[in-house]
Amino acid sequence: MDQVQGLEEYIKWKGYRERLGLPKEVTEEYRMLAQGEYNRNYLFLHPVTGKKLILRVNFGSQMHLEDQIGYEFQALELLKDSGRTPRPLYVDGTKEKLPFGVMVMEYLPGHALDYEKELLYAADCLADIHSIDLGKKTPLVAPDNPLKAILEECEEMFRTYEESALGDEGKKRKIRRMLDRGWERADSLTKPGHRCCINTELNSTNFLINGEGKGNYLIDWEKPIYGDPAQDLGHFLAPTTTFWKTDVILESEQMEKFTDAYIKKAAGRFNVDGLKERTWAYIPITCLRGITWCAMAWVEYKQPDKEIINESTACKLEAYLSHGFLDKIAGFVG
Repeated sequence: MDQVQGLEEYIKWKGYRERLGLPKEVTEEYRMLAQGEYNRNYLFLHPVTGKKLILRVNFGSQMHLEDQIGYEFQALELLKDSGRTPRPLYVDGTKEKLPFGVMVMEYLPGHALDYEKELLYAADCLADIHSIDLGKKTPLVAPDNPLKAILEECEEMFRTYEESALGDEGKKRKIRRMLDRGWERADSLTKPGHRCCINTELNSTNFLINGEGKGNYLIDWEKPIYGDPAQDLGHFLAPTTTFWKTDVILESEQMEKFTDAYIKKAAGRFNVDGLKERTWAYIPITCLRGITWCAMAWVEYKQPDKEIINESTACKLEAYLSHGFLDKIAGFVG
């Protein structure tokens, strides 16, 4: 825990311990479980309940939120009855005791999704999550024009690479051409008949799979919004998503099989009219988001003061920004 300055003192704090029902003295052991670009997760065993829990420390916000960890906590609260997400137990986004946001949630078992064998488990999982009725009022960000919102985000991220002297000029031109093509599609969507809490970041390691008749889950709710379930489906199927933690790019038949299974599971629970067509509209724009995020992250990884460095991410950034991969994605964008 010495990787996070002040964290050892934080877990001794009375407010933290009382709210979680922990003994006054620290007897639990915290073990580093995983880290992403903006969060670090520690696993520990609650000494009273015997349950495995996750302590999540947040270092920044992709959504430029003041209270990123509080936003994530709210999303998990909304979804807790889905049976598909970790139950949140504690949150502290004040940054008074620690300069980072802190959340504790339940630990869920499982392995990362295998695209070749377990696509339909993911379809079932997403249909259950998307079926949760949030009511008329929700604390989640709700873009009026989702495609335009994604493209604006792409422009902001790409600017980091485009204006950097470190960026390759040829790659800048390729990405700019793809973005311009994307903007031509900005108003192509029909309005969805159903909106819900969507994850927007559905790579294979965010799923925890245990198999038929067992718990299959979706974790890492860093960037949820109130939106069209088709946006999640498009993100899930996009080659920039599937290739991130694996070497898989789905074939069109696999994409069809997945969406058909999802629609079958969701039908009767919410309006699925036009869902498949909207999913295909989201795929190329999601590709642009993946490429521009990688371009931004590539520049950030060159900075000496970056808080978290993930070696597998560093390798993938190079792969995504290779001329060959950019040309492949240009084919999806059109």
